[in-house]
Amino acid sequence: MELMKIAAEAFANPEEKNFPEFKSGDTVTVAYRIKEGNKERVQQYRGVVIKIAGHGDVKRFTVRKMSDNVGVERIFPLNSPFIDSIVRNKVGKIRRAKLYYLRDLTGKKARIKEKRI
Repeated sequence: MELMKIAAEAFANPEEKNFPEFKSGDTVTVAYRIKEGNKERVQQYRGVVIKIAGHGDVKRFTVRKMSDNVGVERIFPLNSPFIDSIVRNKVGKIRRAKLYYLRDLTGKKARIKEKRI
């Protein structure tokens, strides 16, 4: 019971984290804290943001990366207490809000042009 209270407080009152503004098509690196037994480590997850969904407190974003020629997608809640940092590596030049078409593309066709700032 006490564990549920701690978890509820962590999600109800997240610390104000100043993440950079990013949108679909941007390449981001998410530093995510992972607990394995009694150890805790930070894992870097770098990929393309293919979707941002929700609004307000329940905003979440999907990051897609290629791992050994297999597409891997992961959904991160934006207000998660386990996200240490988000770094925007590239700004993508796209015309869609949801990039589901990237799932069918491989190789050079799956690249997104970089917007020059």
